[in-house]
Amino acid sequence: QVQLVESGGGLVQPGGSLRLSCANSGSIFSFHATGWYRQAPGKQRELVAEIDSGGTTNYGDSVNGRFAISRDKYKRTSDLQMNSLKPEDTAVYYCNVEGTTITGRRFTSWGQGTQVTVSS
Repeated sequence: QVQLVESGGGLVQPGGSLRLSCANSGSIFSFHATGWYRQAPGKQRELVAEIDSGGTTNYGDSVNGRFAISRDKYKRTSDLQMNSLKPEDTAVYYCNVEGTTITGRRFTSWGQGTQVTVSS
């Protein structure tokens, strides 16, 4: 079982920056990708950014050019640097990890979420 713990959320003014971090633990035989998603009240969860085992990144249209995802495979962390934050970035941010266990079972694990609020 893989556990994920997010940190770094909080309150920031419009135009400010925040850095979220996600640490994973547990057994992963084969890592496929890790990503950040967000869910605002009354809205569906949406992709913010993801990075795969080869380092290829993908961003949601609304954050492209403002956010950057990175991964440290040795520390087993993934970070989301968020710049030029807007009030519409306010949401609960979740990280996930996709992988395969030693028995060949594919899984997706999720963290508990961290609140990001952008407001003056």
